Amino acid sequence: MEKKNRKQFVLVHAGCHGAWCWYKVKTHLEASGHCVTAVDLAASGINTTRVEEIRTLKDYAKPLLEIMSSLGSDEKVVLVAHSMGAVPAALAADIYPSNIAAIVFLTSSMPDTKNPPAYAFQKMFESIPQEEFLDTVIGSYGTPDCPLQSILFGPKFLAEKFYQLSPVEDLVLAKMLVRVNPIVTNNLAGTRSFSEEGYGSVTRIYIICGEDNIIPKEYQSWIIRNFPPKEVIEIKDADHMPMCSKPQELCAHLLEIAKKYA
Repeated sequence: MEKKNRKQFVLVHAGCHGAWCWYKVKTHLEASGHCVTAVDLAASGINTTRVEEIRTLKDYAKPLLEIMSSLGSDEKVVLVAHSMGAVPAALAADIYPSNIAAIVFLTSSMPDTKNPPAYAFQKMFESIPQEEFLDTVIGSYGTPDCPLQSILFGPKFLAEKFYQLSPVEDLVLAKMLVRVNPIVTNNLAGTRSFSEEGYGSVTRIYIICGEDNIIPKEYQSWIIRNFPPKEVIEIKDADHMPMCSKPQELCAHLLEIAKKYA
């Protein structure tokens, strides 16, 4: 593929997950001739940070921010953010807007430029009835004046809420590799909203997953109405892990987005 047609993708995972969950998408996009970086956020995948060391959104997003800071001034990437990865990705877009051709929110929260960074995510998280978290373990750390929360998805929760339409091998992989992560609350992310001239200036695309058992379709619609993106795409038969349950369809959409905006 000619260099001018080669696109760069940066993939940001969901809570408790890591770069490993993108293995099918990375393989497919690279086979199409593109450059793909799947990042491990702090305390995720093979990143050696412990969750107790993460006190701010910048701490959590540090590996992603390091990737963005390494780009040349004329380099642009398509940033793809899954689930809770939306808030770290939006932070990267706020700091490095000129390096982002488009940001794709994949069945995720989507910050706006009026409310605190974690507003949409925290609203969604708090709307989930406690019994629906099943065997997920929610912990606490931080300090009395700034309490923080951690989360570790349980095997039953992963099976019923994340991977119900995905190949069983992907569920087994997740059960082996998920790690305790911080929950992106207002206490972690702070109350200062992302800027219009930074994050607000970046082209946003939202991908709905029609069979998501974590973020109901109605809530995904609210997220879209709250801060309308340039384009909305739906993958009808995808669960919360479209990179596992519908990887080829997801890749086709990402390639089309890159062709259009990068």
